[in-house]
Amino acid sequence: MKLMTTVLALAGLASTALSAETKYSLTGSNTKVEWTGTKADGKHDGGFKKLKGSATVDADAGVSIDVEIDCGSLYSDNEKLTGHLKSPDFFSVKEHPTAKFKSKSVEKGTKGYTVTGDLTLLGKTKEISFPAEIDSKGKLVLRADFKIDRTEFGMTYGKGKVDDQVALRIRVNAKTAK
Repeated sequence: MKLMTTVLALAGLASTALSAETKYSLTGSNTKVEWTGTKADGKHDGGFKKLKGSATVDADAGVSIDVEIDCGSLYSDNEKLTGHLKSPDFFSVKEHPTAKFKSKSVEKGTKGYTVTGDLTLLGKTKEISFPAEIDSKGKLVLRADFKIDRTEFGMTYGKGKVDDQVALRIRVNAKTAK
């Protein structure tokens, strides 16, 4: 009887520990990665239609994010530009078909969170940090607006004509993974 009570107690602890962690599947339908590139005479908007990944919210460990973006799904507000952006001048999609982001930490601050992680683009990995609003009550909602320097990843085409800083917008609205 004592053994049975111990086994049931351990099973209860295990199920409590498992339920403290919630996983969310990230896809192109519930996660939007959009950008705005600027230059002296204007700007262009675009994004990526396809991505896959996951976010895990754990009561003890916090939030972790792991995403792979399909660079071939890149689009812009100009069809000719979209083709050029996929070329070796920019994203070099044939050589580098994916971009990746893997979080290292997500820290709560006085105004939202700071997400820090490794961004891999064009085969180069750099640590980036950005502010985000995150809510995980019933579903994962994340909103982030920040800039990266495209030249840090070797994207130097149009230097002096195309601004180095690219604005990124990330919107996640994901339900629990099944």
